Amino acid sequence: MTTKTPIAELNEQGASPHASRVNVRSEEKDNEISLLDLLIVLAQRKRTILLVTVAFAILAAIISLMLPPRYTATVTLLPPQQNSTMGSMLASQLGGMASVAGLAGTSLGIKNPNDMFVAMFKSRTVEDAMVQHFGLMQEFHTRYFSDARKGFEGKVILDGSGKDGLLRISVQDRDPRRAAELANGYVDQFRSLSQHLAITEASQRRLFFERQLEQAKNNLADAEESLKKTQLTTGVIQLDSQARALIETASTLRAQIAAREVQIQGMQTYATGENGDVVQAQRELESMRAQLTKLGGSEAGSASELIVPKGRVPEVGLEYVRKLRDVKYNETIFDILARQFEVAKLDEAKQGALVQVVDPAVPPERRSFPRRSLIVIGATVLGFCFAVFFVLLEAGFRRLKGDPVAAPKLAILRSLLSIR
Repeated sequence: MTTKTPIAELNEQGASPHASRVNVRSEEKDNEISLLDLLIVLAQRKRTILLVTVAFAILAAIISLMLPPRYTATVTLLPPQQNSTMGSMLASQLGGMASVAGLAGTSLGIKNPNDMFVAMFKSRTVEDAMVQHFGLMQEFHTRYFSDARKGFEGKVILDGSGKDGLLRISVQDRDPRRAAELANGYVDQFRSLSQHLAITEASQRRLFFERQLEQAKNNLADAEESLKKTQLTTGVIQLDSQARALIETASTLRAQIAAREVQIQGMQTYATGENGDVVQAQRELESMRAQLTKLGGSEAGSASELIVPKGRVPEVGLEYVRKLRDVKYNETIFDILARQFEVAKLDEAKQGALVQVVDPAVPPERRSFPRRSLIVIGATVLGFCFAVFFVLLEAGFRRLKGDPVAAPKLAILRSLLSIR
């Protein structure tokens, strides 16, 4: 027996293939869901959509009322500006040896200087000081400093990325007065830490020359004490003008050599040995050493060296000459470093405090959380979207149940998803 194709059967019944294709397309159109059908479904279930939306809004309002309010206090700071204008100006007025004032450092090489201050605020030392000062371990009910620091970090927002160059610190707390106290106290603890640090360029120069000046002061005191003992032992010797001039010239040369060595050491911290300024300073240093050698002295100043020829100074005054030479040398070094120290102090004073408070934190008048209006509006929109999705999904399943082709497939899907 031969089977007939559907097309053959239609031909036998007097229907054309073109008519069959038209019927298939009409059936496909009937299965498609138009925008008008969706609007009809939503209009039919408008009551359900409205109830779900209102339920979401009421629930969000209740939750927002139950949430504890929080207040945010903000303090605005002005970090110091990195410059050395005054230091350069005053150093140029102090002569050739005043160029040592610029050796202590250049800019810190940070694109945004506020990043450094943000990192310092987040340092363990500052945060531990805040934990101890405000009793945050008891507030967060923790036994460890690390947990208290994490809790405090969750309440603080540090923003230093603004184009205005200001640093803003925001602290959130349930009590507005407590939030302001934490924000201002955070700045105070940072200042306590920064007092022991040289952060700016002027601070670095001031700290460098302060240490050098303290060492020169001790050396001068030792030289004066040694000269005093020599005078008590040998008696005061009156030197002639030539010997005294030679002593003073050699002492000045030794002081200039020592100062130039300090300058070269400072320049080598940010420049290589091939730098033009470093090479020039090395040449000047060699020239000074050669002049000192011609005078019969040296930088070391050992007991076997003489500033003037032995025949020009009485034998009994040789020891006195050596001690006087050391005193003159240390006096010159002390005078040079003292002037550079004053330049650095003036430059640091011009920059002012490490951080200056532009706007101190005050107790906020309005809460920053929760924002009930935004919560209710967001929940309302979410509830409306959820209701629309649920209604359309339910209508789609109902349509599939009425479709003779899709109904068996839907039953198979349910049987596969069911858990026995």
